[in-house]
Amino acid sequence: MTIATAEDYAGIVSQRVAAERLALAGRWLERLNELLTVQPNEVFPSNQLLDHIPALIEQIARYLSAPADQEITANTTVIEKARELGQLRHQQQASVHQLVREYEILSEILEDFVVAETARLGLEPSSQQCFEILRRLTRAARALMRTTVDTFVSEYTAAIQERDERIKAFNRMASHELRSPIGTLVFAAAALKMEPVRSNPERLDKVAETIRTNAERLSWLVQNLQRLAQLSDPVDVPSEQRVELTTIANEVTRQLSEMAETRNVEIRIDPELPALVADPARLELVLLNLVSNAIKYSDPDKQDSFVEIALAARTDDVCTVAVRDNGLGIPESDQPLVFERFFRAHADLDLELGTSGSGLGLAIVADCVRALGGTIRFESAVRRGTTFYVTLPR
Repeated sequence: MTIATAEDYAGIVSQRVAAERLALAGRWLERLNELLTVQPNEVFPSNQLLDHIPALIEQIARYLSAPADQEITANTTVIEKARELGQLRHQQQASVHQLVREYEILSEILEDFVVAETARLGLEPSSQQCFEILRRLTRAARALMRTTVDTFVSEYTAAIQERDERIKAFNRMASHELRSPIGTLVFAAAALKMEPVRSNPERLDKVAETIRTNAERLSWLVQNLQRLAQLSDPVDVPSEQRVELTTIANEVTRQLSEMAETRNVEIRIDPELPALVADPARLELVLLNLVSNAIKYSDPDKQDSFVEIALAARTDDVCTVAVRDNGLGIPESDQPLVFERFFRAHADLDLELGTSGSGLGLAIVADCVRALGGTIRFESAVRRGTTFYVTLPR
């Protein structure tokens, strides 16, 4: 069915999105359950907020067929819902990366739905009509994302300012408590140099006792200040959050599933992967590069090619994650250069393997691991495979 005008096509799409808002909200919630590190019932923890999501999608649907001069940012109801989501994610100690990913997922779901409905209904919109719908979907998602992120950052800014005030108060208290015993010790040290004190055993004993009691007081004060510092929560950092490595690994697997299937490589994930506090964007980039490299340089002669993300070691302070494959391996002569920028160990096999690259992947991995406060090393043997060990603070 050919669509006569852009308004006709926009109207049909708008009606279909609005009609399926509950199903679309369900798809979004399902995808967020895979992405977020909170329990499923905490993704949208109140019925009121959960009800907002279909309403949010309905408002996006209306915007698709709204007059050209009408902006979604003028809809105060929609903007308020986006703000509430920003406040919620701050309370859940999320990250800006996570928020951006949430709206990317919403955009993907809406775009896929529009494409599927256009085909199902037999619609034949013009290129201009398709571009206009896509432009409006993108504009709506970006406007809502910007509002959510702005609110999220504002909440963090307020929390950081409050933390700064607490730190200043802590410093004032510590200075006040330390000033008296330190002053007394300085005076006692000077007294030890005085001949009247040194020549009088009784006075010397008093000065020594003064030094002892004030040194003990200082020791007690320092121990208690340390305890206070340990009891305080870590400073809020928008780029860091508690993440489940399994969640990150599953997301990496989803992104690389088509590439792995094409090369007949199985991606395995250890169910015992731990949680840690880290920047999820950097962590995802590390695993994405390591796994994609393993897939790219799998051994075409093997029928059971695999890449595995597994827990190699764990203590109270650190954990070591292994990304292991049974691929081509890295020649011993090339191993010292693996993390160098623009170096590629298998550039001579590009034609045979159908691969290409810039030689920056592992250099980026090394930079990300350093930024995460960790270390990386590897073991490799030609035709047997490679294992990268990433050790990170928990």
